[in-house]
Amino acid sequence: MSFFTRLKLALSFLFGGDLPASATPAAPSLPAPEPKPALPPPAPVLTAEQQHGAALFFLGLLQREGRLLDFLQEDITSFSDADIGAASRVVHSGCKKVLAQYLAVTPVVKDVEGASVSVPQGFDASRFRLTGNVTGQGPWNGSLKHHGWVATKIELPAVPSTVDVKVIAPAEVELP
Repeated sequence: MSFFTRLKLALSFLFGGDLPASATPAAPSLPAPEPKPALPPPAPVLTAEQQHGAALFFLGLLQREGRLLDFLQEDITSFSDADIGAASRVVHSGCKKVLAQYLAVTPVVKDVEGASVSVPQGFDASRFRLTGNVTGQGPWNGSLKHHGWVATKIELPAVPSTVDVKVIAPAEVELP
């Protein structure tokens, strides 16, 4: 706008009152502010018992069916190999029953122990552990020492809310 046009508008405003609509610049149209994304609710703070309840409950099942903790907590140095073997049969059958009921596991590598195995570069470190003389870039060739295990089905039981999961096995009291 030229100086004289502005002067004319100013004088008409002073003596006439209102500015003509053409003299007022249009307000720039601003975009509507974007709504702030809703914050996710904070994650609930879980106690150790709540975080690990299913695992403790599962350990309780292994104890109930196979007496696993009793076996592991026992000092077996004074027992004969025959006694340990007999006890391990009970532990083995009970724990295997619980495992089959709630988990399915398969070998990570289907080959037999001692077989020649090639592990590619960029392998999944949660599935393979290289031992011995580990040097250079892959692939690495070696002898299978253990085939590993991977869970293919997990159906752990729901932990009852009335159960104190810290109690893996209750004390048993036989009354007369």
